[in-house]
This record gives sequence, structure tokens and C-alpha cells, in this order.
Amino acid sequence: MAAVHITGTPQRPAEAAAAADAGRPLPGRGRAVLRRCLAALGVLAAVALLFVAYLQVSRTSPENSDEANDLLMAWDMLHGNVLLHGWWLSDVSFWTTELPQYALLERLFGLHAATAHIAAAMTYTLVVVVAVLLARGKVPSAGQAASAGQAVGRERLARTLLTGGILLAPQLGVGVFVVLLSLGHIGTAVPLMLTWLVIDRMRARWHVPVLVGLLLAWALLADQLVLLTGVIPLAAVCAMRAAQAAHADRPWRYEACLAAAALAAAGAAWGIAGLLRASGGFMLHAVPYHVAPPGSWTGHAWVTGQGLLAMLGAKPQGPAAALAFAVLHMAGVALLAWAVATVARRFLSWPDRVSQVLLAAIVLNVAAYVPGTLANASPRNAREFAMVLPFGAVLAGRTLAPRVTGAWERRRQRGRAGWTGPALLAVLAGYAASLGYAAAQPSAAPANAQLAQFLAAHHLTYGVSGYWQASIVTVGSDGAVTVRAVQPTLQPDPWESESSWYDSGTHRATFLVTEDKPGFLSYWMPDPAALAAYGRPARTYHVGPYTILVWDKNLLAATG
Repeated sequence: MAAVHITGTPQRPAEAAAAADAGRPLPGRGRAVLRRCLAALGVLAAVALLFVAYLQVSRTSPENSDEANDLLMAWDMLHGNVLLHGWWLSDVSFWTTELPQYALLERLFGLHAATAHIAAAMTYTLVVVVAVLLARGKVPSAGQAASAGQAVGRERLARTLLTGGILLAPQLGVGVFVVLLSLGHIGTAVPLMLTWLVIDRMRARWHVPVLVGLLLAWALLADQLVLLTGVIPLAAVCAMRAAQAAHADRPWRYEACLAAAALAAAGAAWGIAGLLRASGGFMLHAVPYHVAPPGSWTGHAWVTGQGLLAMLGAKPQGPAAALAFAVLHMAGVALLAWAVATVARRFLSWPDRVSQVLLAAIVLNVAAYVPGTLANASPRNAREFAMVLPFGAVLAGRTLAPRVTGAWERRRQRGRAGWTGPALLAVLAGYAASLGYAAAQPSAAPANAQLAQFLAAHHLTYGVSGYWQASIVTVGSDGAVTVRAVQPTLQPDPWESESSWYDSGTHRATFLVTEDKPGFLSYWMPDPAALAAYGRPARTYHVGPYTILVWDKNLLAATG
């Protein structure tokens, strides 16, 4: 009886022998390899298109001195000051995450304000890609895939579409600032999701907790918020699961090792940070977290809700098109709320460890934010809980996809047309249109571009001003003008600054800039007594909201 291959097109023995002799793959296998290659190329093309779209969307938000100072730090690292000696950073270092990324991009594209947009697009593209990988879950074995037929593929596709769809289209304005351009905590989601990916995909072996501890220490060294969004959730969930397993007389040591690895990561990160300080490396400010009076928490919750809606693209605002897209994005809000409620309701018995960790991280992050004083300001501070967006999207994909595909399959077996799939695809198409709409908007110039142009045109090359007026002019002018940040007392501002900037022996500052435009990012006036100590200026210019005072002496000698 002639041999017949179980996959692909049946071949006659002579054809199979000829193909084997020629060293060619059999036709069925060849088609499978071709399909995989085409699929890989399609994924790469989709990722590239997302990067280009996010680059255009990021450009709709103006860079400010936060991004400029991070570019200056990375530039210093790129030129040998790896430990950032002499630098005062903010309350978050990003030393092991975004700063090396910025340095790499500066090596390729130079020290320009636009480099921040490239970094933002790169970071958010990584967030989307890693979130989708985490949402898809474990790759089924060949035996599982064969026994489950197409069901596994449909569920993994549904996970991809749900997670990727929720993350797909950042909203113009606050949404873009929070999840794209602002060097906040959205980038920290990447190493954390890589950590959860290791736990999810790798088999339970001794080296997994070691790798998890290393990844958490790496992330925590860059961002102390990892304590709330990574270390505590993983340690608590795994300790709970270990206790439940021990009570049920099941293996519990692996869960206990994961919990111990999380706690060890915190100790390792704090130890390394201490060594950095002892060796003269960068200095960090303490996290400015203060609990507000309980009577203000309701207002804080309202501001938090606005920030969450902006992150999810659902904050009502703007012209008719933008408002319609915001309403459409309420679907993502509903899906995230559904997923959170589903896991929360059965949290103690929920079988998926990663989903438990994600929910714990979301709850801890928001619960810590609402009572704090940061929540009493603008929705732009939503960057403090920006990790809620990718974590929630992954939670929705992992939790809801089995329900969606299961409902579709039951309807199909009964011969009834399902509406869930077409409805979700229609919403996804609307999200894609929203992304295109945002990417088509005009680009914004860096903050204080008018000031940079005026100073360069008048050959005013080194001066001082407030934080928001300073470094963005330095970077935005491509080095033609240097402005250093000072406090209203005209003393050096030790927030994302380097001590050598204020050295009167190597630098000569001859002008001071004030700005009287209302707004947190646009108003800065020095203390009158401190300004009087400089004496009468030789020249004064007025340009828009700016006043430029020029002296014929080195102001750094009095700045201290």
C-alpha cells in the first residue's frame, strides 16, 4: 500500500523520494513554512506601522523641560558619565530603562528635541507588543493544539485583538502626554510585563525565580513605583497561592520562591542604589507622597477618573470627530471594568497567577494615588498610574477572550449568527480610525520655541530662568542657546540638573528670562528681592509673554 503523508498534499512514493533526494522540503511542509514567514513579515510590518503612527501622534504634544532634561542626562551618559556624577535627578531615575534608550537614540539621531518623540513612539510600541504577547498566554504544545483544533487559535486571536485594541489609539491632549511623550511610568510597564511573561511562559524551574528577581531589581532601580506595581503584588499573590497549596497538600515551594524573589529584588535594588550614592553617582529626591485630608478624596477620585478616561481614549473633549471617538472608546472602559470585576469576584480562587498579579497591581496603584496630594491637580498627573492602562488591557485579553470565543462557538454550533465578534471588529475598526485621525493632526513645536529663536537671533547664548523655560530652550535650539534652571530665589534648581552648569569659572550667564503667561508650565517670576540683588540690567527685551533682562556681568557669580 502506498505511503501517504498525514499533512499536506498526498504524494506518490516516487515524488516523495525525489523531493527527499533533492533536499527540498515536502510541499505540505513548505507551504506551512511559507505561511509562517508571511505571518512574521505581516507582524513586523504592523509593528512598523504602529511605530510610525505613534511617532506622528507624539508630535502633536510639545516637548517640555522634562523631556529635555532626560535627553541631557542620556547625552552625559553617552559621553562617559555613566553614573551621572554631579546630577540631581527627580524622584525617579529611569537610569536602567529609559535613559539608556535615550542614549542609544541620541547616538543615532543626535541631541535634538525631536529625539524625545522617537523615544516615546518606541516605548509605546514596545508596550503594545509586550502586552499582546503577555495576553496571548502560553504557547500550546503540538498535542494540545492538535486536540483543540482551531479553538486555541481563535482564542489567542481574540486575546490579541482585545488587548491590542484597548491600547491602540491614544487620545489627543492629556492622553498623548500621559501614555506617550511624558517620561512617566508607562515605560516601566515594559520590564514588568517582561517579568510576568517569564513567569507565564517558562516552566516551573529553580532558575525562574532568579530571573524574576533580576528583572524586578532592574525595574525597581529605575522606578520606585515598581514596589507598588510589581514587588508587593507578586509577593502577596504568590504567598497567598503558596499558603493555599500547602493547605490543600499540593506543591507550594515554587510559589514561595517567587514571593521570596520579589522581596529579594527590593533589597538588591536598594543596596545597589546605596552603592551608587556612595560612589558619587546621581542623587534622587525623596518621593513627594503626602496623604491629603480625607474630605478631599472625593475630588481626587474625580480627577483620577478623568485621567483614566484620557488614558483609555474616552475623555469627552474636542471637535465632533474627537468626541465621537471618545464615545467609541467607552467600549474599552467597559471591557476593562468587566475584566476587573470578573477577576475580583473570584480573586482567591482565580486559577491564573498573572491575572491575579495584574489586578493587585492596578488596585494598589490607584488606591495609593487617590488619597495623595498629586491627585488634587491636573489629569496630566495620571502618568503616576499609567501602568493601569497596559495591565488592564492584558487583564481584559486574558480574562474575556475565552468568554467571547466560547459564546461565539456555542452560537455557531446552534446554527445562529453571533453578533459579539462583528461588534468587536467594528469597534476595533473605529479605534484604528481614531489612531489615523490623531496621527493626521499637525505637529506641535517644542515649548518656548519663540523664546529660543529670539535668544539665538540676538546672540544671547547663556542665561538662567525657571525650570519649564530652561532646558527645553537649550535642547530645542540645538545648543545655540543654553538656559539653566534656577529657583525664584535665583539659586540653582536641584531638580534634574547638573552642578557644573552653575560654575561661574567655566560658564558666563548674562541674561534672565521671566514669563507671565498663566499656567503651571508657563509662568515664572523671580523673587523681587533676589532680582534686585543683580542690580539694574543693561538691556530689557519683551517678546510675547517673555521678558529678557540682560546684564554685562556673570550672573552665576551671584547665583551660588
